Amino acid sequence: MYYIGVDVGGTNIATGLISQDGKMITKTSVKTLGDRAPEEITKDIYQTIETIMQETGTPLSEIGGIGMGIPGCFNNDTGVVIETNNMNLSGFNLFEELKRYINKPMMMANDANCAALGEAAYGAAKGYDDVIMITIGTGIGGGFVCNGKVYNGFNGAAMEVGHICIDLKGKKCNCGRVGCWERYASATALIELTKEIMEKNPDSEMHAYVSEHGGEVSGRTAFDCARKGDRAANEVVDTFVYYLGSGIVDLINLFQPAVIIVGGGVSNEGDYLMEKLKNFAKGYSYASTKIPQPEFKKAELGNDAGIIGAGMLLV
Repeated sequence: MYYIGVDVGGTNIATGLISQDGKMITKTSVKTLGDRAPEEITKDIYQTIETIMQETGTPLSEIGGIGMGIPGCFNNDTGVVIETNNMNLSGFNLFEELKRYINKPMMMANDANCAALGEAAYGAAKGYDDVIMITIGTGIGGGFVCNGKVYNGFNGAAMEVGHICIDLKGKKCNCGRVGCWERYASATALIELTKEIMEKNPDSEMHAYVSEHGGEVSGRTAFDCARKGDRAANEVVDTFVYYLGSGIVDLINLFQPAVIIVGGGVSNEGDYLMEKLKNFAKGYSYASTKIPQPEFKKAELGNDAGIIGAGMLLV
């Protein structure tokens, strides 16, 4: 038996054929063009499914179900996408429309939860039952796998971890609140922090680094210069670890996962970042010197994690 995994993102619809043991057999993608009518988006979802079935010669009888990762919240009982950003699907019954083309069991989960399930099934967290994954990009996404199953909450809106409040009088967030975690620990926030500290430190090696790398500050700027001993760059890294670690400590204290997976571009800092986060968490999480602490690991599956996890929703 095989399963279809669909990662419905603001930029691309990525679809894969997934085996029962979590292996990606093949995948394809098309542009989402999310401002189109929801019926057109749904038709493209089906066409990606049809493409991989035809390419692999997989008959409909061997498809166990279709799992979809959606950035937002949803109702699996009705098939309605309650709220999502960057595409015109809010309030739309995705299951009902898709079943016009293909009548198979269907399930949705938040895209970050799908990525967490993918890493748990066949990635960095394979073998662990309780997994938290955070994805650091424009914002911060989070997923929680509990006892091997995705945790969605009763309303499908669980694990919006980017909006944990870490400063009640802090920076304004796009969600309308203040002090949200992603305003301090996302890749966007890291670049903003790097620019601020560069401006205060005109003699920092980061200025020369930026000039040598196309003139743009990136998430790598401070980390690469910190490794070379630049004082201002180390200030950026230490501050970023403080903010990122603060939110992670809250998640550890709430859920006590066996492993925390870090994804997104900043995770490419590898052990350099993971060790700093692990040490920070050990210093601040509850009873850390008396009870076992979570492992920290870099995500392994990249963009495939969401597809694989979506496919595993019905396994």
